[in-house]
Amino acid sequence: MLEIEPVRKIYVLDTSVVLYDYNAINQFQEHDVAVPLTVLEELDQFKKGNNVINLHAREFMRLLDKLSQRNDLRQWIPINGADKGRFRVITDEKSTFDVEKAFGTKKNDHRILNSALALAQQEPDRRVILVSKDINLRIKARAVSLPAEDYETVRIHDVDHLYTGKTELELDNGEVIDRLYSEPGVPVEEVVGGNLPPANHFFILRGGSKSALAFYNAANGRIERVAKEPAYGITPRNAEQTFALHAIRNPDIPLVTLTGAAGTGKTLLALAGALDQRREYRQLYLARPIVPLSNKDLGYLPGDIKSKINPYMQPLWDNLSVIKNQFSEAQKESRRIDELVEQEKLHIVPLAYIRGRSFSNIMFIVDEAQNLTPHEVKTIITRAGEGTKVIFTGDVFQIDTPYLDAYSNGLSYLIDRVMGRPLYAHVNLEKGERSELANLASLML
Repeated sequence: MLEIEPVRKIYVLDTSVVLYDYNAINQFQEHDVAVPLTVLEELDQFKKGNNVINLHAREFMRLLDKLSQRNDLRQWIPINGADKGRFRVITDEKSTFDVEKAFGTKKNDHRILNSALALAQQEPDRRVILVSKDINLRIKARAVSLPAEDYETVRIHDVDHLYTGKTELELDNGEVIDRLYSEPGVPVEEVVGGNLPPANHFFILRGGSKSALAFYNAANGRIERVAKEPAYGITPRNAEQTFALHAIRNPDIPLVTLTGAAGTGKTLLALAGALDQRREYRQLYLARPIVPLSNKDLGYLPGDIKSKINPYMQPLWDNLSVIKNQFSEAQKESRRIDELVEQEKLHIVPLAYIRGRSFSNIMFIVDEAQNLTPHEVKTIITRAGEGTKVIFTGDVFQIDTPYLDAYSNGLSYLIDRVMGRPLYAHVNLEKGERSELANLASLML
């Protein structure tokens, strides 16, 4: 009996997909991929600049240039790879149903929809699907009977069960806990049985009236106690904050992620831990993604680059002020923070300017990392040279960047992909510690 070969689909990509992943045309296996001419026009506006979307626009155009050297882009061109489909650019925007007329406005999104509808008419035996990171465009597509999907290649499946970094265990008795206080560690099998936890996993252990905080040291196969110790005047207020400081201070863990809602202490703990470890590193770098108001570029702000980024970096300065306020102005710890800033030993850097650089013996804190794409996170980590530690903090449910969500942002993706690796530790902070008023607002409003 002959097998009927399944009909290959045609995926039409919009600009948001290309800016998210310039290699998107290679991610659809045997299916064909098309891009409307309007997308190329929009990408031309993004080709200049230092942000990741500018890089993606340039890389995509280089990819098309290579594909089109001996081919007409208006015709189907085989994509390199035996298991790949074909690619073409859609130049026809005339379909039986005119989207611009239906919505009453002329805009690029409507031209993209018209291109996809025109292709669907030209290929009546094929299923044509629009792929977009723009929710509104997907809704419009479905409103005109055009199937539409999100781009999910770089995406985790279950953010509600994202790795938290810790487990609470109720032990039969307090014997193991007593040994944790008197010995360097306890064999992991005596605590968790045969199922080994991920490397650098944290535990809240309880046995009778006794309790202890601990973590799994995969290097020696033992569960070791975690002591509650302050860092540069900041004392951890709960188990998760204690775990966070332990991970930051551990020289064997060069990659740390801290997640949690606003007020849980992510940024404050990262900064306090960095200051506490300042002698181990040549410089302390602080950064956070710049999400400009109304999607305007930094260029519209007056002044030099420092003046432009300062408004976006103010939360970092605010947390440094909290740490300074733990000491009087006369104390050396307070003066030392000012000295570190003046000597640029503690340095705030814009993420857009790190590409191509290599950082050795640096502690690099990236705040609000949920506003980064997976590609941006990879770019940052691959800058790390010998002796460098990278700490990402953020709330995966609080996204400020268009086309990212809890499933596709770089911080969620990083946690999902690297959990359990010996070089990595993660802590999800659950309890708000900013103030009782802030906790009330988080819970009730």
